[in-house]
Amino acid sequence: MKKFATAIFCFLGALNANAQDATAIVADTVKHWKTKGNASFLFNQSTFDNWLAGGENNISGTIGANYDFNYQKDDISWDNKVIASYGIVKTRTSSFAKKTDDRLELNSLLGKRFKPESRWYYSAFLNFKTQFSKGYEYGKDAEGVEIRIEYTNFLSPAYLSFWPGILWKRDDNLKFNFAPATSKITIVDKNFTLPEEKYFGVEEGKSMRYELGFNASAYYKLDIMANVSFENILNLYSNYLEETQNVDLDYQLNIVMKINKYLSTNLSFQTIYDDNAYRGFQIRQVFGVGANY
Repeated sequence: MKKFATAIFCFLGALNANAQDATAIVADTVKHWKTKGNASFLFNQSTFDNWLAGGENNISGTIGANYDFNYQKDDISWDNKVIASYGIVKTRTSSFAKKTDDRLELNSLLGKRFKPESRWYYSAFLNFKTQFSKGYEYGKDAEGVEIRIEYTNFLSPAYLSFWPGILWKRDDNLKFNFAPATSKITIVDKNFTLPEEKYFGVEEGKSMRYELGFNASAYYKLDIMANVSFENILNLYSNYLEETQNVDLDYQLNIVMKINKYLSTNLSFQTIYDDNAYRGFQIRQVFGVGANY
């Protein structure tokens, strides 16, 4: 039906061009790029005065962006995602403003279909993760004054993973990628490294760690109801070179509940298990109501 309509359109265009003794140009209106996502600013403030139940004055804010830049043409699929957020909080009793969120993540997944109309693709994937600013460990000196020691920074750590693999993709909202030969590089500031590889698994005095292993990733975005979306991102990794039984896990849940065009409630939850960084689950959760675009 589409081919027939296109043929009629071209035929009529040709007749019109001949009638006016001019050349007709038919514009390509098919858009291969799709861009979607949201940017948000969350603000929280609490004040207590003679409040017997207790409380601490504080002010905090978080700015974030989560955008997809996806390309689809014929048997080629190229999905790109950018996740960035940064938040701080200042309380009355602390000498320092402290981070509540700090992350930058880039994902790029390129696929070529096995055959026309198939949901299976040959794939290549690149993932990069780091933070924007310095991170500190907090404590108190002998006089009880709060102090801080720099522990992390931009590109310390940073993670770069890339690999060929196999992709199953239903659409932009549901896909799985499997890569049995994944290279993972951990980058750090060598001045932060510690004995016995206790700084993100990197040897003391070195700035890089290389791993080769198996990676599995999944993405599922679901619209529960009008203006409420759940985005799930899961990454699993096992290192072939050592401690193969230990599986690194990174799971993210991003919930956006739109109030109207410019206001929304946002919940971001993330848990990480990476025994090279910390032998236990790292958990991050940010919730707030703010301006949304």
